[in-house]
Amino acid sequence: MLLEFYTSAFCEPCMQARVVMTEAARLIPGAVVTEIDVARDNDRAAAEGIRTTPTVIVRGDTGDEVFRATGVPTLQQVLVAAAKAV
Repeated sequence: MLLEFYTSAFCEPCMQARVVMTEAARLIPGAVVTEIDVARDNDRAAAEGIRTTPTVIVRGDTGDEVFRATGVPTLQQVLVAAAKAV
């Protein structure tokens, strides 16, 4: 399972979401968290339709998106999405 986390520099909500994603990675065996800076990887962000940071996308093993949250997700939201991705 892949947890993609789109961020931007000097984004206070991104720092808060990073804490949630770090805890989710600790609790979900085998989860891979990838942080993507939208300024550095603008093409990828645009291809994914990222318009707001932070944005979190949870993907299953096949790469299908099962959850997307803009703003700071709760840990519970990420964990429920991860369960759907399995």
